[in-house]
Amino acid sequence: MVINSHPLVSVVTPVYNTEQYLAECIESVLAQTYQNWEYVIVNNCSTDRSLQIAEHYARQDARIRIHNNEQFLSQMQNWNHALHHISADSRYCKVVHADDWLFPECITQMVAAAEANPAIGLVGAYRLDEDQVNLDGLPFPSTVVPGREICRIHLLDRLYLFGSPTSLLIRSDLIRNRANFYSESNIHADKEACFDILQESDFGFVHQVLTYTRRHNESTTSALRRLETYRIGHLKILKKYGPIFLTPDEYEQNLKQRLDSYHKFLGQKVFERKGKEFWDYHRDELEKLGFSINVRKIIKVVLLQLLDIRQTYALLKARRRLDQKPAATADAKRWKVISTQEI
Repeated sequence: MVINSHPLVSVVTPVYNTEQYLAECIESVLAQTYQNWEYVIVNNCSTDRSLQIAEHYARQDARIRIHNNEQFLSQMQNWNHALHHISADSRYCKVVHADDWLFPECITQMVAAAEANPAIGLVGAYRLDEDQVNLDGLPFPSTVVPGREICRIHLLDRLYLFGSPTSLLIRSDLIRNRANFYSESNIHADKEACFDILQESDFGFVHQVLTYTRRHNESTTSALRRLETYRIGHLKILKKYGPIFLTPDEYEQNLKQRLDSYHKFLGQKVFERKGKEFWDYHRDELEKLGFSINVRKIIKVVLLQLLDIRQTYALLKARRRLDQKPAATADAKRWKVISTQEI
């Protein structure tokens, strides 16, 4: 088999009101050392200057194609819609979100990793997440991990390497073989998609920082943080893929741990006085998975928290009393040292 060392890569950017970051994103694609790419920018009815910015760059480079949605789509709908526009001739797809960017060697290195092993369907690398490097932990120089093994490692909480869509290179046939690459019922569908395709392919990895992810408090990101959706996203993936990648005992134990941790999380949120939106969201999402909020577990967490607060208050009160008057005995001095160390 003859391997084309420069196969076509479809770069895809879904856009909605990202004029502040879009130029930097596009210029990072133009700066790639790899040159055989097409760039599909899908504008989702932006109300800012995002479309004009994209059009400016499209006039300068014929490899850039713009699709302007006639009607607004939800985030996952637009992600799927954008992937439907990749070329039938592309071998790989590189998503780059409009508020992220790529280092110059990104596509070159990821394509090289994928081309080295035809079983690879997904390629990751280290990323710069704002000001921290993450998606690390895979021993160097490991470059290929069986898909089932990397999914097992993730489900058992040992390692997380997927990041966001910007962090990955995807084999295009795995996208074209699916009507919708991302599940539109899961707000964390990007992670779910990784588990889906790794049932039939392997995971490649480049030990180099190749992508940048920006964190900000806008649009969907704000909603994710406000509702703290990541735990329910983990549960959805465990419920769907745990029986596939884990043994029955591993799955049952992991599910119990996740549910216990989930209720501890909910119990702690009682003290943060979360509103109706928060509690309705978690109740409804748990019910969709066949679970319900266990009020007794939450009460237990709350009581333990209150007990801990009471004990801490008692120690602080005792310490203040000791600070206010000289210790009269050796025992009192020793108690002051102990209380100081514990607080």
